[in-house]
Amino acid sequence: MNKFSIGVDLGGTNLRIAAVDEQGKLVEKVTLGTKVSLGRDHVIGDMCDAIQRTSEKFRDTPLLGIGIGVPGIIDMQTGLLRESPNLPGWADYPVRAEIERRLKTIVILENDANVAALGEKWLGAAKDFSDMAMLTLGTGVGGGLVLGGAIWRGANGMAGEFGHTTVEPEGQLCGCGNRGCLEQYASATAVVRMAREAIASNGGPALARAANSDPEFSSKSIYNLAVQGDEDARRIFRYVGRCLGIVLSAMVNSLNLPIYVIGGGASSAWEAFSPSIFEELRRRSFVYAATAPHDPMATNEGASARLEAGPGRKTIITRALLGSDAGLYGAARLPMIAEARR
Repeated sequence: MNKFSIGVDLGGTNLRIAAVDEQGKLVEKVTLGTKVSLGRDHVIGDMCDAIQRTSEKFRDTPLLGIGIGVPGIIDMQTGLLRESPNLPGWADYPVRAEIERRLKTIVILENDANVAALGEKWLGAAKDFSDMAMLTLGTGVGGGLVLGGAIWRGANGMAGEFGHTTVEPEGQLCGCGNRGCLEQYASATAVVRMAREAIASNGGPALARAANSDPEFSSKSIYNLAVQGDEDARRIFRYVGRCLGIVLSAMVNSLNLPIYVIGGGASSAWEAFSPSIFEELRRRSFVYAATAPHDPMATNEGASARLEAGPGRKTIITRALLGSDAGLYGAARLPMIAEARR
């Protein structure tokens, strides 16, 4: 490879580091646990050690820099992590300056959902499009916008917080202080909460058996029941799809982008919730109703959804293709973009 960069996905549970070349080939990947309880200096130390070990393997190849996806609000000018719910004790921490001090190379910080969107734009489901939006379904619900091929951050670096769009005005209290946010109805955490609510309200026998027998009762367990035909589990995912459809309808009407990508770990339940997404979109978005593909599910097959430009262009809602590596690819892409602009 001619040049490479290192992408980092810094999560509250896992810390992942990858070396990626300019063609998008992932040539090395390391996964560590994020030992948040030991403090930010320890986590930064683990990260920098892993980056140094990885870059040392390719010491004869020019390193373009380090891109890091971080969950939370970042001040792009100063490199401060203003706030991160998954990294307690990191508020107003100068993450970029500390890593640059240790590694003595260029470091670019970015919100984790933004880099996931950039990864899907570069190599994934949206690679044929210059404009796209992404929703990431995980512990919470994140979002990212790429316009004209570049991440759109907004006036304060906080654009794309689709997970905090209201879907139930008097609904579940959210950590952001609002009620009824999408995050409370479409995240992996929300799926488990709704399953436990179903057990408490009507017994939900299959859900109850799964919860009692599985100490790690998760959204995946509930999805497996839905696939097996359990109506209580299926009802939960229909509701997930309905809530996603409500938010996507507003996004389609407001942004009129060609493609909207849904990723994150909970997107593995796509088959269970996506039919409800398309039902809601047709009901609630006149823009989508006018531009919907004949078979919206068919756009999720293959490497990408290719569309002809012009007045007949369709609106694509599709599942992400890069899985958990989207953020790594997107983070690694950041120094490459910076290099091209110099």
